[in-house]
Amino acid sequence: MANPNPQKKSGTSCFSSFQYNKERDTPSDARNVLLVVAALITAVTFQAGVNPPGGVWQEDHGEERKAGRAIYASEQISFYVFLISNTLALSSAILVIISLTYRFPFFFEIWLATISMIVTYASSICAITPEESVDFRYILTAAAVPFLLRLAVEMYTKCDGKIGKPFRWVCNGDHGEDIS
Repeated sequence: MANPNPQKKSGTSCFSSFQYNKERDTPSDARNVLLVVAALITAVTFQAGVNPPGGVWQEDHGEERKAGRAIYASEQISFYVFLISNTLALSSAILVIISLTYRFPFFFEIWLATISMIVTYASSICAITPEESVDFRYILTAAAVPFLLRLAVEMYTKCDGKIGKPFRWVCNGDHGEDIS
């Protein structure tokens, strides 16, 4: 009689059955899972940006406490870490959603809704953040990082001689010593 619980190979974990497997999982299933996860991350990070931890001041109390400003902003370094991490997570999840829905029906509507959500997030961050506590260049940089990284990866993967000899050093890492 065959053993119903065969021994696992050494080095495999109990999570291996949950990992993506090309033989078992279809690309459509993987895309659906990624869309659900990205949508959840987008919802959580958007909500955290619109309604920051600790809430906002309800009344004015001098110059340091303005109604509508984030209470958490009084902890300047912690608030910076929160804003940058939250913005990085939001823009990464949005990149995944846009990438996975490209050329789908209603893609233009998804793109328009996504852009509107980004504008809403940005205006909310600007409204709740005291001007003196945050340099918004860092927030914009954090928002651009996932897109720039994806662009760099795409350029690298397409760089197998199709870019031209003057730019091969970008792919090869030889810094252009011999481009002939």
